[in-house]
Amino acid sequence: MQKLIQGIHQFQQENFRNLQGLYESLSHGQKPETLFITCSDSRIDPNLLTRSNPGELFILRNAGNIIPPHGAPAGGEVATIEYAVAALGVKEIIICGHSHCGAMQGLLNPEALASLPSVSSWLHHAEATKRIMKENYQHLEGEKLLTATVEENVLVQLENLRTLPSVASRLKKGDLLLHGWVYKIETGDVFAYDSLSGQFLTVAEKQYPKGGLKTFDNLLPPI
Repeated sequence: MQKLIQGIHQFQQENFRNLQGLYESLSHGQKPETLFITCSDSRIDPNLLTRSNPGELFILRNAGNIIPPHGAPAGGEVATIEYAVAALGVKEIIICGHSHCGAMQGLLNPEALASLPSVSSWLHHAEATKRIMKENYQHLEGEKLLTATVEENVLVQLENLRTLPSVASRLKKGDLLLHGWVYKIETGDVFAYDSLSGQFLTVAEKQYPKGGLKTFDNLLPPI
């Protein structure tokens, strides 16, 4: 706790002072352009990863970067997305998985979750991921299997995202873009799903335009 308190003092004396004008303007409201959905894993820092300033990312985090589909019991995830899309008017949504994801490990090894019934129940929203892995990736094991699971889960959750009325409406208008990313903790690489090749490419290979993230990612193939 002492380390956190010292961090607050340092923030107030250094970081806040350097950005005081920005924080003062943000006190009047927010207008983020991107909803960033990622895992709760402590090894991921969305703002550090993207070098974003306060007010630029609207962030949603949970175990496994999971999005319950439309019709599932109402929860904080769907409410947060609806607010970001319908009230704040974000233009981009990124779902970002990551290497060594404990939630995906639990999905592959449900017996390890025997003492974590709430986690096990939560992962039912990734049941499609589990089935895809079982029926299509029997040739993989170990880290390769986990990596493939992380990638497939990002695509599954993007499909779940599309079922939400607030998202579907904006997609129909053509003023909302969806993106699937995977962050590799040990190298710092970020891989983006490319619908044309059907592969996760590094963001350098993906060649996002300088003006924004606009891509063909909304043309994701059905799962």
